[in-house]
Amino acid sequence: MNKIYFDNAATTRIREEVLREMVTNLADVYGNPSSVYKTGREARALLDKARVQVANILRADASEIFFTGSGTEADNWAIRGIAKSYKDKGNHIITSNIEHHAVLHTCEYLEKNGYEVTYLPVNSDGIVEIEDLKKAIRPETILITIMFANNEIGTIQPITEIGKVAKENGIIFHTDAVQAVGADEIDVNAMNIDLLALSAHKLHGPKGVGALYVRKGVKLEPFIHGGKQEAGKRAGTENVAGIAALGHAVELLQNEMQEKNEKVLNLRNMIIDELLEKIPYSRLNGSREHRLPGNINISFEFIEGESMLLLLDMKGIAASSGSACTSGSLDPSHVLLALGLSHEIAHGSLRISIGMYNTEEEAKILITELEAIVKRLREMSPLWNDFINKQ
Repeated sequence: MNKIYFDNAATTRIREEVLREMVTNLADVYGNPSSVYKTGREARALLDKARVQVANILRADASEIFFTGSGTEADNWAIRGIAKSYKDKGNHIITSNIEHHAVLHTCEYLEKNGYEVTYLPVNSDGIVEIEDLKKAIRPETILITIMFANNEIGTIQPITEIGKVAKENGIIFHTDAVQAVGADEIDVNAMNIDLLALSAHKLHGPKGVGALYVRKGVKLEPFIHGGKQEAGKRAGTENVAGIAALGHAVELLQNEMQEKNEKVLNLRNMIIDELLEKIPYSRLNGSREHRLPGNINISFEFIEGESMLLLLDMKGIAASSGSACTSGSLDPSHVLLALGLSHEIAHGSLRISIGMYNTEEEAKILITELEAIVKRLREMSPLWNDFINKQ
């Protein structure tokens, strides 16, 4: 186990209070929530409570919350479901080129099945330009799906403006908010969001549980056929203990959001400032202003990110070189390439994602160790030596 954990964008440590509630419910509330007897009604009550808790953090109605097995499932359901439900209106979808693969691969699947997808570019900070969005709209556009905040570079999109454009043009708007829930204020009505995906394990809850918000009146094809669970939209006996844990985690986070985010933001700014000052030929990727409080993505020229991760791991520090979902890939991040970075610089990038349990002492250790690691790797790098000799 790593002593210092800075990979909270990949997954978070489950809170003790949430774990206790989950274990208790697994043991004691084992009834099927679709049953009419007492233990079934107790299980149903846990689902109803969690639905309200999730709805509250989104400023939504409990009837608009549907539980899933993950954020990825929620994204898939939203995009594929809208594509099928509104196919009589059109076959065009708009997204961005820095989306999570849960969105990109779903769009690619739809392209193979008769749909057309426009992948909007982003500026050097990773932000979609509203004018580009407006120009991409066609009469047959049925869905805009743009993430709330990017999982690799932490850039927050102009969601309110995107929602306004979607509403003015009568287009459904879906956002992947897996990284944003609990890190930014979300009001689905004020932002004109029609569908929103979230995941428990990014919120100090358990893995294997997510949720999809679906605005009343939006038609959505069922994702799994079978029983009548989740208002007939997603068949299969619900993961009651996991869903209750999601609800509890969301409620705790909502009550502590401002305090937690201020702490995380202070650590983030300290780490960014120190690393950019102490390590030459480094750059912050993504917007400094429009950024998740706990996200840092920095490129260090002349070295390779995987080596940094391994040396950090030897020091008991966990971080990432990008999305956890692409950790087995040797290709540079599609997000960083979209910002205009070269393959070489993109390969030398590190994602540091800060969570509620990180401390200032851990941040200082990270800075010290990373400064030494970059120095060591550059001394071993022919690219660095060639660069220095040319100076």
